[in-house]
Amino acid sequence: MSAGSLRNKALTALLISDPAQKVAAVAELSEMLVIDCHVEIQAPEGIPGRPPQPLLVPPQQVKPRSMGSPQGRAALIHSLAHIEFNAINLALDILWRFAGLPEDFYRDWARVAREEAYHFGLLEGHLRALGYQYGDLPAHDGLWEMAERTRDDLLARLALVPRTLEARGLDASPIVRDKLAGAGDLAAAAIIDIILRDEIGHVAVGNHWYRYECERQDADPITRFAELATDYRAPRLRGPFNLTARREAGFTDEELEALQQNAR
Repeated sequence: MSAGSLRNKALTALLISDPAQKVAAVAELSEMLVIDCHVEIQAPEGIPGRPPQPLLVPPQQVKPRSMGSPQGRAALIHSLAHIEFNAINLALDILWRFAGLPEDFYRDWARVAREEAYHFGLLEGHLRALGYQYGDLPAHDGLWEMAERTRDDLLARLALVPRTLEARGLDASPIVRDKLAGAGDLAAAAIIDIILRDEIGHVAVGNHWYRYECERQDADPITRFAELATDYRAPRLRGPFNLTARREAGFTDEELEALQQNAR
């Protein structure tokens, strides 16, 4: 494999621990790079690269705080920045890990990685304006834990990361935006608007390639999704669901009905 190929550069960026250096490396993932679609790459040590802080703790130890205080708003922005940092790594990981897909698969995930890096930069900048920096507060590792479980199964990765865990952001973003705006943090609310706009596209990428892989495997998308959610212990999603955003992201009416039935 060429050291300058898109997939190799994605793996190099994934291994970087420093957030600023990782963001800079992601910016170099040009659509003009050779992709080397069919090259199988052995997983190196050190995946994913991330800084020593934040301290990673169980989700129940990451306590929500009141939006009425600057500290509470900073805690929320910090948690969102952590999600976006993980999202950078997730896009990079699917890009290098799975060989044999069409070139557009890799270009799509390179674009997602660049946009996630942009989101992280926006949130980190706002966090600094509030007197904090990324790593100052504890965070949990739920997103990456699912990436670990699905590292050998592309269909499961597509079903349970972009279409499940990341799609939860479509549901949560309007609520988070309103809380921040209600607390007077209009700059943060505007960042959430940008993230929601882009995340609809990211979930749509997941939906597109999930259906592509279902077709390749002659699998029914709804039935197979339910099986994968059980096999890989995906969290049971609870409403309310942002059905408008989910439809824009490519979920069918049948999928949304199944989602709502399962939440009852």
